[in-house]
Amino acid sequence: MATIKTITPHFVSDNQPATLHFNLWAKFNEFADAQKSNQTLWFFLVLMVHGVVFLPIPAVLSYYFDGSAAVLAVTMICFFANLIANMAGAGIRTVLKLFAASILIHVAMIIIVIV
Repeated sequence: MATIKTITPHFVSDNQPATLHFNLWAKFNEFADAQKSNQTLWFFLVLMVHGVVFLPIPAVLSYYFDGSAAVLAVTMICFFANLIANMAGAGIRTVLKLFAASILIHVAMIIIVIV
């Protein structure tokens, strides 16, 4: 049965101006926490992206753009860091941070070698 509340809330103003806080780190943490139930999906997505997109990068950069062997080393370190973090049961925040860092590292590596 629905009841009617006769007491209205009192709104108190402290005369403080409203400020807009745009905190990218807090938004990332909220997104990561919301993805906790999809951690297995992220595990497979990270491995698929690394296997299909990132692991061929050293071959392309080495054979077509004269990239050094450091390209292969960086790619393997990123791949195994993500693999170990996922298989060891790291938190979803750690998994997503490593994946984002890996994406940024590979994009920077491609830009450095090509340009």
